[in-house]
Amino acid sequence: MNNVMPIAYRGMVATPHYLASGVGNMILQQGGNAFDAAVAISATLGVAYPHMTGLGGDSFFLIYDAQQGELKGLNGTGRAGSQLTPEFYRGQGLSSIPQRGIGSVVTVPGMVDAWWEVSSTYGRLPWKQLLEPAIEYAEHGVPVSRDLERWILKDQALLLADPSLSRTFMPNGVPLKQGERLVQPELATTLITISIEGKEAFYQGALMQNMVAAMKQAGGMLDEQDFRDHHCNWVTPLTTTYNGSTLAQMPPNSQGFSALQMMNMLELANLSSIPRDSADFYQLISEVTKKAFRDRDAYLTDPVFANIPLERLLSKEHAKSLYDEIQLASPVGDVFQSQAMGQDTAYAAVIDDAGNAVSFIQSLYFDFGSAYVAGDSGVIMQNRGSFFSLDDEAVNVLTPHKRTFHTLMPGMVLRDGKPVLLLGTQGGEGQPQTTISLLTGVLDYGCTIQEAIALPRWVYGRTWGEDSDTYKIENRGLDQTISELERRGYLVEPLQGWDPVVGQAQGISIQKDGSFSGAADPRGDGLAIGW
Repeated sequence: MNNVMPIAYRGMVATPHYLASGVGNMILQQGGNAFDAAVAISATLGVAYPHMTGLGGDSFFLIYDAQQGELKGLNGTGRAGSQLTPEFYRGQGLSSIPQRGIGSVVTVPGMVDAWWEVSSTYGRLPWKQLLEPAIEYAEHGVPVSRDLERWILKDQALLLADPSLSRTFMPNGVPLKQGERLVQPELATTLITISIEGKEAFYQGALMQNMVAAMKQAGGMLDEQDFRDHHCNWVTPLTTTYNGSTLAQMPPNSQGFSALQMMNMLELANLSSIPRDSADFYQLISEVTKKAFRDRDAYLTDPVFANIPLERLLSKEHAKSLYDEIQLASPVGDVFQSQAMGQDTAYAAVIDDAGNAVSFIQSLYFDFGSAYVAGDSGVIMQNRGSFFSLDDEAVNVLTPHKRTFHTLMPGMVLRDGKPVLLLGTQGGEGQPQTTISLLTGVLDYGCTIQEAIALPRWVYGRTWGEDSDTYKIENRGLDQTISELERRGYLVEPLQGWDPVVGQAQGISIQKDGSFSGAADPRGDGLAIGW
């Protein structure tokens, strides 16, 4: 089920939706750079993949500026509103933040501000030009994709409960099917306003005021000042080394450091000597995951509000101590180990002929986010803040102006200071696990990026709506391996051979001769396009 892996010299785009990939390629051919293409792709994904991402969500951009030879990160995630506290929810008799509805709208969306920052700092095409494709698709429609149809069918009750979502995705109470036209006129109007007024429309102008008024009327607690105060941040990416390569991830509030921890441990294992389809491989991966998640869950939150000892957590000495704890013959740990997380995300990558590279990821958190649209804006608001805890002793406790623990984590691999691999995936708990599947596939097992994406994948943990941790493994000829894992004490949940529950990954590989190889996940609706 490997897709054709395109190879090109001028540029490469890989996204989870074929129309977004086409837009990115078009922007490059119009004279835009990778940064322009990334913004146009991101906006288009918000229209073509609205169950995964949109203007009401967050994003992270991992950027390589070829002219400066510099790697930078942009944290485009929103903060909790000034009036949102644990007491607010506990006063309603709640022990946790609602996962859906207006009560789950806790944080200001960071997406539009991140677009503006990337475009104004690095882009060379006009702002309006970058949003034109998204406006065109919102106004005149896009065909419903295979993945979108699947989530519309699953979420019918949620969609029918919101008038805007119902009109858009369930016209006359009937779910849109694959290939039918999805038209979003209200979202088109919002995008047009933003294309004319810039980011100020979303954070200061009448558009913002109307969205806040609608949310207030529905019982929401975000106010106009929360939007006015929002700003994204340029940050320094985290790095570690792995057998001569430099691995880069976003710093907290992203969970990216957990993947770096896993790779630090795996570096001690001489992984290439362990067959990729063996029970020993899957057991080692599971135990490494649990050790990294133990640290992640203990420390990860907004670093402005907590001390996160990253130097120690990412040290080779700490990796050695964790690795020494791992006993390959030990049984699986207790159930209910992890907190349930949303898994719905869109990752994309783009590189241009100058060597500029962008690895970026965006999300509404759950499918269709909060399942609430702010007034007549067409903007589906994220429910990312529902992951905050109401426990005052928890590291990720809800606090005004705080960013929450974030699953999003775009990745990059560099050698001699230059990118050689851009990669990332959808998937909540699965994001660091799929990341290490791709990394080890390329770096240890000699796969192309397309072959690495196509390898059987796994997810250890607990997805929202489930009662316990399980070890989900795509079963492509792995019956014997799964039986052996069960004999060793693992609660294995075999998946179909190409299961969307393991997420949708994309990647771009840069070869020594300067060519680019791109790959999109056959489990999704994506496409890699080279120029």
